[in-house]
Amino acid sequence: MADKVPSEFDVVVIGTGLPESIVAAACSRSGQSVLHVDSRSYYGGNWASFSFSGLLSWIKEYQEESDGDEWAAWQELLLEAEEGVALRKKDQTIQHVEVIRYASQDSDEHVEEVGAVQKNPAPVTSASSNDPPDSTGTACSDTSELTAPLNEPETSQEVPDVDVTLGNESHGGDTDCTESPLEQEKAENVPVGEAVVDVPKKNRITYSQIVKEGRRFNIDLTSKLLYSRGLLIDLLIKSSVSRYAEFKNVTRILGYREGTVLQVPCSRADVFNSKQLTMVEKRMLMKFLTFCLDYEQQPEDYKAYEECPFSEYLKTQKLTPSLQHFVLHSIAMTSEGCTGTLDGLRETQNFLRCLGRYGNTPFLFPLYGQGELPQCFCRMCAVFGGTYCLSHAVQCLVVDKESGKCKAIIDHFGQRISAKYFIVEDSYLTEKTCSDVAYRQMSRAVLITDRSVLKAESDQQISILTVPPVEPGSAAVRVIELCSSTMTCMKGTYLVHLTCPSSKKTAREDLESVVQKLFTPYAEAELENEEVEKPNLLWALYFNMRDSSGINRDSYNDLPSNVYVCSGPDCFLGNKNAVQQAETLFRHILPNEEFCPPPPNPEDIVFDGDGMQPEVPAPKPEAAEDVTSQGDAEEHSEE
Repeated sequence: MADKVPSEFDVVVIGTGLPESIVAAACSRSGQSVLHVDSRSYYGGNWASFSFSGLLSWIKEYQEESDGDEWAAWQELLLEAEEGVALRKKDQTIQHVEVIRYASQDSDEHVEEVGAVQKNPAPVTSASSNDPPDSTGTACSDTSELTAPLNEPETSQEVPDVDVTLGNESHGGDTDCTESPLEQEKAENVPVGEAVVDVPKKNRITYSQIVKEGRRFNIDLTSKLLYSRGLLIDLLIKSSVSRYAEFKNVTRILGYREGTVLQVPCSRADVFNSKQLTMVEKRMLMKFLTFCLDYEQQPEDYKAYEECPFSEYLKTQKLTPSLQHFVLHSIAMTSEGCTGTLDGLRETQNFLRCLGRYGNTPFLFPLYGQGELPQCFCRMCAVFGGTYCLSHAVQCLVVDKESGKCKAIIDHFGQRISAKYFIVEDSYLTEKTCSDVAYRQMSRAVLITDRSVLKAESDQQISILTVPPVEPGSAAVRVIELCSSTMTCMKGTYLVHLTCPSSKKTAREDLESVVQKLFTPYAEAELENEEVEKPNLLWALYFNMRDSSGINRDSYNDLPSNVYVCSGPDCFLGNKNAVQQAETLFRHILPNEEFCPPPPNPEDIVFDGDGMQPEVPAPKPEAAEDVTSQGDAEEHSEE
């Protein structure tokens, strides 16, 4: 082994998904020695983002047959007073992977992605505070983009489509802006100057072109947005992790009714500027939304309907059928009959409170994809001394028979690494450990199209659309459409994510009907030799992903008390569950420590004798307030 890691840590974290990365960062920030390992060669696990060629490699991996669930030789490495809990060799949380290529192939059948590199190619990497892991979300250079002040008063005026950079304080001398290979790749992705290869005419995008421009794609395995007043935004600002990433406003909330995609007005300005609503409807909608902002103060208006579905409650309000439809599906973002009245009012209130903080919708999207967020927290962990090893599998947890606690792990090299606490991502647990767990499934689709589902003056729209279910009782399908300015697809294309809870055997069975409503297969458009009304579908991926959220810890068999489990991505739009889970686990481990406190001022950092590891003093009580006020005055605003 070229880089043998130390044999003792305070905390070992297995898996680099978002909740595990947040816990690792929080523990490292609190002075714990942290080893963060992942058997994959990339950060993020099922929260990761890939270039097009990287995604094709991921697809191939999950379409191949598994070579066995567990390791074979770890039992020989245990002592007499020890027993082991085996971990999986290969992730089994992805199923029913199907790929459909609609765009035509050029004559060159052996086309390759231009300058293709494997994402995070190093098989084993070790990082300390002086060697943080590469993060494609690290914004090293200054940006002159217009940003929204953190404590800007709420406004209903329309906000321009701007890039939002959260936070810019520095700490601990982590100001190295030398471009890593991944950051160079990111720079090449920006569609300016000679770096852009001419894209064929919009009606002639070929599969070869997609492959050649594959590095311009950053395709998320999980599709989410950030609520502008959500827990993740608050954590990014508080911890200053926000300075490692950049964000854009979601520009449109769309609705689908009677076979037509429409833009839904949600802010006061949108409502009164809308040409789709009559003056009476505008008054109805504004009155109801005003009530939702402080519905708790008027319980007499909804008390009798608490046990009813939200859709039934809306029928009792002075709202037209079209307003009921858009409130239910595009503002509360729920399905008919699936959500109670209180939950519907709560979701509507949350939507309204998030309006106007950074833009004209409640949502933000991270440039280069959701896979940036775990990497940002991994970088924070490394800055405070965390050690990282990718392509580093763990065979088993070593349990002391007398105490019943986990004392160490044994990695795939046979090395024993001891620790006080262990955090494991659910996908690493074997079928034996999870035999009593009832998992849910979610259905996912990723599409590449040639234009937006709703034309607009600008072709740089980021949109969210909820398509109501056709069958009563089934779930709505969430559609997030990303343009090239999000750095997730090449110019001239859109990247579309579809997500819903699984109700049928495969994701394709759940989602294909919605795809057919919104898009036209490219081959059919070519045969017609004319531009059709719906966008052309160039490429599609369907897969099912396991939803392990909300599982009681007691459901797992034979887990030691000092081993904690993190779930994978859930089906919800936001990241609330991941942040709550990370904070809960952190408080089990370090109940007397603050969760991800603000970084110290550089002058407060005291170095120990070897000059390498910084001893970070606890921030003063007013430090959090100082950091926030400082961020408002500086060049880049925090979120």
